[in-house]
Amino acid sequence: MRFFDPSNVFIEHDCVKAHKKELAAMGKKAFIITGRHSAKTNGSQDDVTDVLTEAGIPYIIFDEVEENPSVETVAKASAIGKEAGVDFVIGIGGGSPLDAGKAIALLVANPQETEECLYTRKNLKALPYAAVPTTCGTGAEVTPNAVLTRHALKTKGSISYQIFPDLALVDGKYIASISRKLLVNTAVDALAHLVESRLHSKGNILNYMFSEYGLKLWSDLIPYLKGEKETDSEARQFFMLTSTVAGLAIAQTGTSLPHAMSYFITYRYQVPHGHACGIFLAAYMKEYAKNRPADVETVLSLLGFESADSFAVFLKDLLEPVSISSEELVLFTDDLMKNAGKLATYPFAISKEAVSEILTSSLLIE
Repeated sequence: MRFFDPSNVFIEHDCVKAHKKELAAMGKKAFIITGRHSAKTNGSQDDVTDVLTEAGIPYIIFDEVEENPSVETVAKASAIGKEAGVDFVIGIGGGSPLDAGKAIALLVANPQETEECLYTRKNLKALPYAAVPTTCGTGAEVTPNAVLTRHALKTKGSISYQIFPDLALVDGKYIASISRKLLVNTAVDALAHLVESRLHSKGNILNYMFSEYGLKLWSDLIPYLKGEKETDSEARQFFMLTSTVAGLAIAQTGTSLPHAMSYFITYRYQVPHGHACGIFLAAYMKEYAKNRPADVETVLSLLGFESADSFAVFLKDLLEPVSISSEELVLFTDDLMKNAGKLATYPFAISKEAVSEILTSSLLIE
């Protein structure tokens, strides 16, 4: 059995300022990686730059990370970081800036390399990296993966390196200004992490501690997601805790088929990542139950659902449907059956017909 996570994680209010010594000790010149807007409006960028300024640490900011960041964006930022001579990286934002920051930390630390190395395994190390999450779903502050859009292949894929953040500073106040839609989509991403980790070929009694504890935590988020309760400061911190626990779960196992299925939907239809993962969860669980029903019953019980059908109804009420053509369904199924790595995350042999059934049950086929 395997259990490992090297990130130094703090989860508390005013986390960045409370741990300014840990952040300032990471290097002598910082490279801040973020998106165009949210880090500025939610206060996270100011918190980080205030700490750096107080410590006398110079910094530069790259704020061009798009949703589902591309290899090209990472290459552009890395060139800037190399020229500026930065020696540590701080990612601020949701999964997109945090994942991009990991890849950028790798490329800047290895100036002899180009972006081609991202998907070629070499003995490379990244610069020290700090993560400040501002959404409640990615868990990237405690995972080693970095998923980038590969336009040349018309898909998304995790880079070939494991880069755990050295420092994770998690504060619920940063999600106070996000929209309800973003709250739902990111929380469903955390749900997918928990379900997929628990129903995974690498699952064991040690990493079940994260997935099962996280599923119980997630069940307490449901009234907020259904609009039955208003999110306050305490609730926002709880959302962030749940997201981080979900990240710790997939740090042990990785994700499984719903995530693999989401990449096609996200790339082709620009459906947000958490939404794209969530629409496949119920059908995935029903397929899994054909082989090991007790595991699915455990997941449903921890979430507070009586059956996979009631869980499916909940998700359909929460997430808008996604439509694809019958021709794309065939293409989609064929692509998935070629993805040996993701198929191996499912503990049982799975047929093309079973994959097609998950897709058909989850999508509207035109």
